[in-house]
Amino acid sequence: MDTMFDVIVIGGGAAAASAVMTLKNRGKTVAAVCNRAETSSLYKAEWVTNYPGLPPMSGAELTALFRRQLEESGAKIITGRALSVMPMGTSFGVAVGSEYYMCTALILAAGITREKLYPGEGEYLGMGVSYCATCDGMLYRGKTVAVVGSGEEARHDADFLEGIGCRVLRFEQNGKYEIRGGIKADTLVFAGQEHKVDGIFIIKDTVSVTKLVPGLVYENGAVAVDRRMATSVPGVFAAGDCTGKPFQLAKAVGEGNVAALSAVDYIAGLKK
Repeated sequence: MDTMFDVIVIGGGAAAASAVMTLKNRGKTVAAVCNRAETSSLYKAEWVTNYPGLPPMSGAELTALFRRQLEESGAKIITGRALSVMPMGTSFGVAVGSEYYMCTALILAAGITREKLYPGEGEYLGMGVSYCATCDGMLYRGKTVAVVGSGEEARHDADFLEGIGCRVLRFEQNGKYEIRGGIKADTLVFAGQEHKVDGIFIIKDTVSVTKLVPGLVYENGAVAVDRRMATSVPGVFAAGDCTGKPFQLAKAVGEGNVAALSAVDYIAGLKK
């Protein structure tokens, strides 16, 4: 299995498709880390009428076009959630579920995560709170864990945890939760009731870019970039909605193209 790429693009929408196609045209090895198309905000748009060169169509139809272009580009498509990025000098490690991939440059094109963190979620992430059952589940074998999430992945992860001997408390993602603890998380509060647990697995469609890459600078809640779409971390570029308003397809596509060209230049500079 190929695990080393010139560039990894995190995202599967307009900015990501633009970046991937540009990178492949420049002869780079590329992997795109994508969630299911149905999870994107574009997919849910009733009607898109302002994209040049295309007739009006639904968001689902346009999302399908972008996804098909990704699949036909020759890039490796990795279906899953990027959980973390680890800078390693002149390369980056990207954790996707229980798998690990490497790249020389990284492009963030994952859109925006509108879900707010639960109180205590960020504080205890990695200390009793996890986003990946298959990655961390064995740490809680034979113990009591909570799984917070809706959909197929949450059900799969809950079943996996039960299969390795955990006592699993299942909760839907919609609701008001609070995570409490001392050195590590040990309590999930829901509807005023405390549930004592050894670990908490929060299963979301995406992980906010604010949690992905250490050292990124943000301005007004968006990833800060320059005109080359370069972030504060050398080798990391960003494009699309994660760089801030306006949230428009034309902007995302243009930024994806610029980010890809900048990533190509960055890689070339490392070889000099």
